[in-house]
Amino acid sequence: VQLVESGGGLVQPGGSLRLSCAASGFTVRTVAMGWARQVPAKGREWVSAIYSDGSTYYSDSVRGRFTISRDNPRNTVHLQMNSLKPDDTAVYYCATDLAAHLYEVGDTEYWGQGTQVTVSS
Repeated sequence: VQLVESGGGLVQPGGSLRLSCAASGFTVRTVAMGWARQVPAKGREWVSAIYSDGSTYYSDSVRGRFTISRDNPRNTVHLQMNSLKPDDTAVYYCATDLAAHLYEVGDTEYWGQGTQVTVSS
């Protein structure tokens, strides 16, 4: 199992970024996939997830601004982030438990290496 994130960077407040998570060793459409983020000195938190039936989850802090999606032919999951705020600055991780659901962040088994998102003027 391998998860490789890309698409992070520096963006001004109000801007947009699209993160990608390229998966190998399994098929993303058959399991739950999640995006979590972590800032220094704080715990990792889930921000979004997409399940095998296509249903989605968003945390209160990103709902209405972020959109998670799957590209099945490319076995990739995306996170479109719009109206970015300085509070969105974090390392963003893609993750899965190769199951129909996601466990708590601390119990989730498979993680990518993370991609830095910095929102600053």
